Amino acid sequence: MTATAQSSNKRPITLIVPFAPGGGTDALARDLAKPLAEKLGVPVIVDNRGGAGGSIAAQQVAQAKADGHTLLFVTSTFVTSAATDRKLSYDVIKDFAPIAKVGSGPLLLVVNPQTGIQSVPALIDAAKRQPDLLNYVSAGPGSINHLSGELFAQRTGTRMTHIPYKGSGPATMDLIGGQAQVFFATVPTILSQVKSGKVRLIATTAKVRSKLFAEVPTVIESGIKGFEVGTWWGVVGPKDMPTEWVQTLNRAINESSASDTLVRRFEEEGAERFAGTSADFGAALKQELEAWRKVVHDAGLKID
Repeated sequence: MTATAQSSNKRPITLIVPFAPGGGTDALARDLAKPLAEKLGVPVIVDNRGGAGGSIAAQQVAQAKADGHTLLFVTSTFVTSAATDRKLSYDVIKDFAPIAKVGSGPLLLVVNPQTGIQSVPALIDAAKRQPDLLNYVSAGPGSINHLSGELFAQRTGTRMTHIPYKGSGPATMDLIGGQAQVFFATVPTILSQVKSGKVRLIATTAKVRSKLFAEVPTVIESGIKGFEVGTWWGVVGPKDMPTEWVQTLNRAINESSASDTLVRRFEEEGAERFAGTSADFGAALKQELEAWRKVVHDAGLKID
């Protein structure tokens, strides 16, 4: 079936979001769905299927008909979970068709102000003086927050204790409460706490400084070579989707990501819009999966 035939039958497209309604990822997916529906001329319905670190939603899409009407909105967790969990019922490379990357943003390395830590070198010094006494929190095992902490430990020769939570919300609360000291957090998760002074931002994790915090150095600038980590958003579908339809969706998503609403959201979160081919996105997924698998292997992590 051609892309034209598919789009002309006016069947709705279901965009499955692997997280509960109301979060930052859900909001971004909904901001994408509206202009995407206008570009394609068919309804785009956001369907939230949270649970199991996103694997429930991913499995549903992997098993869906490859007609391009069931799509998955993915984040960096799509890859980090696959890097840590060898028992997934799907393969993130073989069982999905990459369609388009939407955008990306840095993580914010924050600490509890009561630690007195003001910089990355100070954090490294504290972690070396008292190995394992510093706790770093995450949204769960295999999350981008978790693996960023593992990468930091490997690059700096330090040890910190990983405390996983069921989501970024409770992780943030314990960081503020002093039960933990360090968090590699996404911008939407921690921005208000940084602005209110409840947590201290000591570095950002992208290659260049964040436009939101131009005065704050990157981890690389703080002396950790090659430490470039970020979160990202994109859309994939089941494998074996018609090439024409993938290309049609790719163009429509690239155009939709330039909408005023999404551009404004990216600016508010210190993120950058991305526009590229499906092949670009597929290559990035493979490269990132390999990189995180190396981190997991070197750390000796075993997550079931």
